[in-house]
Amino acid sequence: MTVVARPRPTVIDLFAGVGGMSLGAARAGFDVRAAVELDPIAVATHAVNFPTSRHFNWDVGSMSGGKLLGAAGIDPDRLDGLVGGPPCQGFSEIGKKDVDDPRNSLFGHFFRLVAEIKPKFFVAENVPGIGADRNSKIVEKALALIPPGYKVLPATEVPASKLGAPTTRARMFFIGYDPSRMSALTVDTVFKATAGRKVTVGEALAGLPTIRSDWQREDQGWRTVETDFDEEDYFYSRLFRNVPQGVGSASAIKRLRELCEVSGNLGTRHTDDVVRRFRAVRPGATDAISRATRLVEDGFCPTLRAGTASDRGSFQAVRPIHHKSARVISPREAARLQGFPDWFQFHATKWHSFRQIGNSVSPFVAEALLHRIYGKLS
Repeated sequence: MTVVARPRPTVIDLFAGVGGMSLGAARAGFDVRAAVELDPIAVATHAVNFPTSRHFNWDVGSMSGGKLLGAAGIDPDRLDGLVGGPPCQGFSEIGKKDVDDPRNSLFGHFFRLVAEIKPKFFVAENVPGIGADRNSKIVEKALALIPPGYKVLPATEVPASKLGAPTTRARMFFIGYDPSRMSALTVDTVFKATAGRKVTVGEALAGLPTIRSDWQREDQGWRTVETDFDEEDYFYSRLFRNVPQGVGSASAIKRLRELCEVSGNLGTRHTDDVVRRFRAVRPGATDAISRATRLVEDGFCPTLRAGTASDRGSFQAVRPIHHKSARVISPREAARLQGFPDWFQFHATKWHSFRQIGNSVSPFVAEALLHRIYGKLS
């Protein structure tokens, strides 16, 4: 008897960035059918890592659900999940806390599209600051767009370290579902902590090369890494393997598997004075001038910041100081601390790669939550 494989359930990733949510969805068993992202550099990088997905450099605020489904090749009422992370700058506690930031309206557009598309479930993530009282009207107005009949879980803050990533980075998740098309979801089942050990900074960065300041070009960033770690370990298995169907740059995967080479090992040139200052900073303490915090080897990485885009000054975010070396971390080190695998590719420049990493939800978090949702689909 011929066994016909069941098609994978589909998701569309809005505000997809470089693909943290997309990777988590793919690893959880979903077909990432399409990704929508306004930043052309981010969407181009997403296409490198998700070559079988459809990519749209669109403004979510000006597109319709019907247009999106048609472009993605999905029939009406047939999408399993709509996921995404609307812009968070106006909600952040470290920014201007501007309730009138025009980007705040995009949170509502996510739920407008939920109403138009009617997926089986939705997952929206944002910074914890979205839960502040000043943002309550924006959130209430957005959630009021959810169609009648959907069950919506209480908004829940999730630290990435709770779900297997080596960072304390926290995000607020808004999850809802149609109970007529899938089994019940609860806060306890969706947001429970991952069993097993917690991964520290030192463990996450193990096996990477000692970065040199003169490694500045893209070709210089490709370096040999150690890969002989416990194959059964949850963190390392996702670092080197667990490549979902239709995901990943074939050339990057080949270089990792055959040559143990990974990209993004780029250095930063510091003056002698900065090196002396960084060397004097104790683990967990902050440099008084740069405000860079030194990583703690047996602790978690603090939240990595993204910096600003070119339309807002092109400012590079402050990067943590390496726990052993008197320098800021490299893009590949940042990627590991955020939970990205070594075969995952980022833009060739440090500025864009750090923005892409800092703007991403940790794939560990996305995979854990979406795996639990996957198990409830009919």
